[in-house]
Amino acid sequence: MVTYVGLMSFTEKGIQNIKGTTQRAAAAKEVAGRFGVNMREIFWTMGDVDMVCIVEAQDEKALTAFNLAIASQGNVRTQSLRAWTAEEMEQILAKMP
Repeated sequence: MVTYVGLMSFTEKGIQNIKGTTQRAAAAKEVAGRFGVNMREIFWTMGDVDMVCIVEAQDEKALTAFNLAIASQGNVRTQSLRAWTAEEMEQILAKMP
């Protein structure tokens, strides 16, 4: 599984329906499995983004399909950042001359 940090910002529609955000997140977490994605953690945040998720996906195609399915509902805009563990980073660094 590949780890990503997901950044989400509410759209106008999402903020108008803010009281349903936790229910929508729970539903998204359930749907994620159908795409080969595991939403490990979901956090609501203050600042430039409204939500941050720690997500594991089988591959980029699985994550992209899931992100598009979620975004098509119109409540959030998503951005995904590839994340590496310390062990994975050590393997990357070992390839450097």
